Amino acid sequence: MNFLAHLFLSGNEEHLIVGNFLGDFLSNKEIANLPRPIEEGVRLHRKIDSFTDQHPIVKIGSKRLQPVHGKYAPVILDVFHDFLLANNWEKYSTQLIEEFAGGVYQVLQNHLHLMPDFLQERLPLMIADDWLVRYGTEDGLRFTLSRLKLRSSAPRYFDNAVESLQKDYHLFNDEFNRFFPEAIAIVKDWDLRSEN
Repeated sequence: MNFLAHLFLSGNEEHLIVGNFLGDFLSNKEIANLPRPIEEGVRLHRKIDSFTDQHPIVKIGSKRLQPVHGKYAPVILDVFHDFLLANNWEKYSTQLIEEFAGGVYQVLQNHLHLMPDFLQERLPLMIADDWLVRYGTEDGLRFTLSRLKLRSSAPRYFDNAVESLQKDYHLFNDEFNRFFPEAIAIVKDWDLRSEN
């Protein structure tokens, strides 16, 4: 659910943006039917997920959440990362977040035909709700977590997630700002290797 971070890390390459967006929605069989450049974006998505899940700083934040949020601590932390990215946006981009979001929405709309039916229906609603920008608000954070809670087999673990962020905001924010530059560097390195 951390679309903002994934899309930001895609850079300006349309195929990476589309593939990175689709990464959580498609089976391996469906991915194999995508054009090769879009498949590259899916591989980038998985690289980012793997790097994030194994990162020691991320594990610290996840461990902090576990006593209250159990097995969903990493999922909740992913959502926090989008909120923190939106609220630290000027550290990572000279482009306004609204401009970034508008460009991404256009790219995704241009590739709507590659998406499964449920995404073709959902994407226009997500864009109308300006979900990328909304991630940076408490309302958007609560909304995203409430959607995850509805789909969870143990919804109680999502209770008070926003309060968990507020309680230790300075720790989560500091950890994010130590981790995210490394994620940017890993993606740049991956991009250079993928060109060779």
